[in-house]
Amino acid sequence: MNRAIFMLIGLLMINFSLQAQEKWILKSEYLANPDTVFVFKPKTYNETAKYPLVYLLHGYSENYKQWSQTTDLQKLADEYGFVIVTPDGFTSYYINSPINKGSRYEDFFFKELVPKVHQSFNTDNKNIFISGLSMGGYGALRYFILNPDYFNTAGSTSGALEIDYPNFQKVSQQFWQTNRVTDDLIKNLGNPTKEDWNKYSISTLLKQNPNFKKPFIFDCGTDDILYPNSENLKPLTDSLEIPTTFISQPGNHNTEYWNKSIEHHFVYFKQHIKK
Repeated sequence: MNRAIFMLIGLLMINFSLQAQEKWILKSEYLANPDTVFVFKPKTYNETAKYPLVYLLHGYSENYKQWSQTTDLQKLADEYGFVIVTPDGFTSYYINSPINKGSRYEDFFFKELVPKVHQSFNTDNKNIFISGLSMGGYGALRYFILNPDYFNTAGSTSGALEIDYPNFQKVSQQFWQTNRVTDDLIKNLGNPTKEDWNKYSISTLLKQNPNFKKPFIFDCGTDDILYPNSENLKPLTDSLEIPTTFISQPGNHNTEYWNKSIEHHFVYFKQHIKK
């Protein structure tokens, strides 16, 4: 009898956990392929309350599952009381490609994904956050800078923040021994000898938006090949009088680092909750 009760409780717990998670496959007029999205809700989610919302963007060469494979997103949703959304950004850098009509990711995000999220959940619209790792760290800060009225604040961990051809060649060679990163960017942004990739860089976006003064958090491991991107951003935000939090700590460009670093972002977001 006791064993049967324990088995029943176990099955109920598994079912309860599954109900707290959703998987969407969204066809888009802006993307060549459907976008797959994971959603994690607090297990206490109910229709009478409103919940803060966090978008988490993955890195280059990964997909919508990267964050759920990096850390326990259900635990974070339960602990902080946030709805967490992890879309698939492919290799888009979360940008609208000026040359590839099947890679208009920014349009997909704001015109299709955002409305879907708000139609599906009771969100606290004063408390919408975004963060990401590597390519996703770039995307998170890009979206925040260009849409400060939508987001409360944002984060970037190990961010590929400067869209720089020689730097990305080094990164590509280090991780894949090929030019796959720059080849993919050429497909989306055009030839770097003819197009100014730097106009997409976070430093450029900040300089082009002098009225942007909202706080955000960013971090990077000191052994990370992208560390200079984050290290150089801090004096720029200081000079522009943007109140940022920069965490420099031991670590490399890997899952072990991101598993620890993302917790800082959730703490930061919790501290910035608007009543």
